[in-house]
Amino acid sequence: MTGSRVVALGHYQPAKVLTNHDLAAMVDTSDEWITSRVGIRTRHIGGPDEPVDELAAHAAAKALAAAGLQPADIDLVLVATSTAIDRSPSMSARVAARLGMEAPAVMDINVVCSGFTHALATADHALRAGAATRALVIGADKMGDIVDWTDRSSCVLMGDGAGAAVVVADTADSERPGIGPVLWGSVPGMGDAVRIEGTPPRFAQEGQSVYRWATTQLPPIARKVCERAGLTPEDLAAVVLHQANLRIIEPVARKIGAVNAVVARDVVDSGNTSAASIPMALSKLVERGEVLSGQPVLLFGFGGNLSYAGQVISCP
Repeated sequence: MTGSRVVALGHYQPAKVLTNHDLAAMVDTSDEWITSRVGIRTRHIGGPDEPVDELAAHAAAKALAAAGLQPADIDLVLVATSTAIDRSPSMSARVAARLGMEAPAVMDINVVCSGFTHALATADHALRAGAATRALVIGADKMGDIVDWTDRSSCVLMGDGAGAAVVVADTADSERPGIGPVLWGSVPGMGDAVRIEGTPPRFAQEGQSVYRWATTQLPPIARKVCERAGLTPEDLAAVVLHQANLRIIEPVARKIGAVNAVVARDVVDSGNTSAASIPMALSKLVERGEVLSGQPVLLFGFGGNLSYAGQVISCP
């Protein structure tokens, strides 16, 4: 069978930075309170003239440039997002139009915080089946539009941004596929622990329930992802978890047992950007040279719907 691999990455964030001190002037909080509880210091917030598809298109353009490809070379566009207000045109269609693409298949995927890893697996499956040859996989969310800025328990968490990956079919006979087998699932009975509901939509979550689930149930699943890829956690060069908050990332990474891996901590500077968090964090690790081409990287998304999806990829 044909495999697939990520060949390039790109990321984009709005220029406006909101610090913890800025938030302290808006709600009853402080820099010490925020950093001690979630580990976040800053987040980027887009303005009313920066829609989600614009963030996504900027990240996608950077990924295409890094891959040396033109928009016309792409025949599948997948956008993972949970902050698309309009139902049609989809975010993927709008991104394709912004980039001047010719006739790609377009699809949005809403699995909230694990959306990117679900979308990456979907692209891998499409390329393996011969339904596409080159895919653009994007995670983009504008959480600042749906957060309640008067609720200090949630507004301190969120940020806006986008990350993108170019995925191509790979027929090379290699020891390990460029994108390993996905392991995905959910806990439907606890799906309302993370919610984006109402008109206008607002984000809310049961923070303690999510914390307990993530820190106790997810590490064994992440180890099984490595097993499916034919690796041990010790073989990993990097671990990129959904950037929920530092109090979840650090214990989960530790329990996975990836003792030799760089652990992405982009949440400190970017906040929780939902579906954008994994591709943004990975793009920054690669840009800084903290992970080398070909090294194995665990991507593991989790959150809304109490869903999860993970795979090991070869670093582009």
